[in-house]
Amino acid sequence: MHGPPLVGWLLVVLCAATGAYCLARIRITAEPEGRATGGDALMGLGMAVMAVPTAVLDPRPWGAPLFAVVFGVAGLRSLLGAARGRTEPHHLHHAVGAFAMVYMALAMAGAPMAGHTGHTAGMREPAGTPLLTGLLLVYFAVYVVRSVAVLVPVVTAASGEVSWPVRPNLTNACRLSMGIGMLAMLLTL
Repeated sequence: MHGPPLVGWLLVVLCAATGAYCLARIRITAEPEGRATGGDALMGLGMAVMAVPTAVLDPRPWGAPLFAVVFGVAGLRSLLGAARGRTEPHHLHHAVGAFAMVYMALAMAGAPMAGHTGHTAGMREPAGTPLLTGLLLVYFAVYVVRSVAVLVPVVTAASGEVSWPVRPNLTNACRLSMGIGMLAMLLTL
């Protein structure tokens, strides 16, 4: 990752924990939701590997092609599942996330290493296309806000009764943390 090392390590811990939880949850999850959980596990663990600071692990030249193939296949699989009319709600979101990972891997592969840009200290040119990065930032920002809305209880003003929009569980929190991780990775691109 081309951002500050502390941000990279925090993302590694967050995404690895999320991916590991999802991986462990696959065994106890029913089939339709199990595939979505598998997609979450792949995304979390892949994000953890991509977030390792480049001072520790420089994925050039093997990283970009490997990430592009793995996440490209995952994105196509999600799109095919959505096209077949499967009712799993996260197919399109997994496709967007997978293709965002392909985009970030290819953009970071073409970006100059931090400290080797020829610019003044702390300055570097952003990687990727600003318009596409902006669109992905908006998508994941909306996703994060919607995910928070699911986790926050609603209090009825008249009766003071507390109700939950959807039954909260750790999977919702994991998806929220991965959405925040995607935002952080896109911001450091």
